Amino acid sequence: MNFSGKYQVQSQENFEAFMKAAGLPEELIQKGKDIKGTSEIVQNGKHFKLTITSGSKVVHNEFTLGEECEMETLTGEKVKTVVHMEGDNKLVTTFKGIKSVTELNGDTITSTMTLGDVVFKRVSKRI
Repeated sequence: MNFSGKYQVQSQENFEAFMKAAGLPEELIQKGKDIKGTSEIVQNGKHFKLTITSGSKVVHNEFTLGEECEMETLTGEKVKTVVHMEGDNKLVTTFKGIKSVTELNGDTITSTMTLGDVVFKRVSKRI
């Protein structure tokens, strides 16, 4: 399954609680909670390029499945991690105690991030 495409956030659950647990300042949480951000994914085999736009903030991440890479987190911090594919439609990684699962089903991407007992879920649709 190919993840390539542009996706826009349709809904999200637990944004504020998760971002607070992840250490994002309250001012940024309030600014970002209602933004319907977009993600653009370019997949070439096992290589992925992600461009995530939330309001004026743009994050670029690039990785190859199974290889260590440096990624920018939601808080702007750079972390080293390895992204794995589960089945043919799930990207899974863990960094700074956060487990991130991105699942593609048709034209819908569901991203679930878990930090302790706080689960943040974001659903985006291909545009």
